[in-house]
Amino acid sequence: MLTITKLPNGLTVASDTMDRVETVSIGAYVHAGTRNEAAAENGASHFLEHMAFKGTARRDAAAIAREIENVGGHINAYTAREQTAYYCKVLKEDAGLAADIIGDILCHSTLVPEELERERGVILQEIGQANDTPDDIVFDHFQEAAFPGQPMGRPTLGTTRIIERMKREVLTGYMQRHYGPSRMVVAAAGAIEHEALLEMVKTHFADLPAVAPPAPKRARYKGAEFREERELDQVHMVLGFEGMPYGDADHHASLLLSTLLGGGMSSRLFQEIREKRGLVYSIYSFAHPYEDTGLFAFYAGTGEEQAAELVPVAVEELRRVQHDVTMDELDRAKAQLRASLLMSLESTGSRCEQVARQLQVHGRVIPVKESKARIAAVTVEDVQRAAARIFRSTPTLATLGPIGQVPRLADIAERLAA
Repeated sequence: MLTITKLPNGLTVASDTMDRVETVSIGAYVHAGTRNEAAAENGASHFLEHMAFKGTARRDAAAIAREIENVGGHINAYTAREQTAYYCKVLKEDAGLAADIIGDILCHSTLVPEELERERGVILQEIGQANDTPDDIVFDHFQEAAFPGQPMGRPTLGTTRIIERMKREVLTGYMQRHYGPSRMVVAAAGAIEHEALLEMVKTHFADLPAVAPPAPKRARYKGAEFREERELDQVHMVLGFEGMPYGDADHHASLLLSTLLGGGMSSRLFQEIREKRGLVYSIYSFAHPYEDTGLFAFYAGTGEEQAAELVPVAVEELRRVQHDVTMDELDRAKAQLRASLLMSLESTGSRCEQVARQLQVHGRVIPVKESKARIAAVTVEDVQRAAARIFRSTPTLATLGPIGQVPRLADIAERLAA
């Protein structure tokens, strides 16, 4: 049973009570991430996520880890472009401890200078690891090419230069501006009653700052090309376009388009490029909606010589899907999307995250029945229309590795328009 309460200070509290489970996931979801950062503070959201576990007025870093693991629970966090999340999963009798710890790290983090310097080193190592992982960093280059010179295009981790110089005051200032109750949802899913959660939140989140965070700048998709020659065994490439935001009428059609185009072993790109031609080991597409825009793209890793064949074949699939979609493949995509939705509901963590995200994006939690109906209602014509909208926008291309055989973006755009 889903119950939602908005407290007088603007903090939203939501519980999704699940029968026949013995655990509970509790999380605080801050409606701010990389796109809320100024250029000089890029990486602050992620830095704060790390620092939250490094000590509070009542607990040092070791105590935070020890207390949650003493009861067999686990605690973690993540930073995305529009959200930063802190969450625990514990046995139902330890829900109070989970709420206590999350509230403590959000309200009373000390950001001790010595810990900050240690964690700065950890994040610099994380950036270095990402730079050394081509099938990871290529997505950052793609994002920057799609949204050049904008918060939405900056890397979530920040850059080495900025992180090396980031002062404690930057982190405290960012936290004070964006971690207010009006931009936060505390959600729980599993073996918990709403009134009990409310009491925990009132007790442990009482010291959130009363602020009105500034709205992020509107993202404006541009589309561009990034190319980097590297001595690698494979070319790593992401080719993409402007996609649909969450509220777009073609949102579900774009999700189904991604599924049938590159969402599994039966998808068009996988079958044509891997199974029939043997040009790749890994190829897949994705649709990433944001609040005011979106991205639709596919990733492929291929050999230097194979790149010249792969790109025209993939582009032809993008052209063909705009006017040739069968009911069989659409039904298969619907089954995959519906199954993914329903399987996620069996996880307390997934349900907790979905509730928070939907409240922040839509202002309500979308019932499962409604989501299933929207998926079922998508027609072949809807998918073809969404494909035409997406693939006729300006393309973005990011490639790194031995890229000599990868066609230029202008050539790809010309093929798409033919």
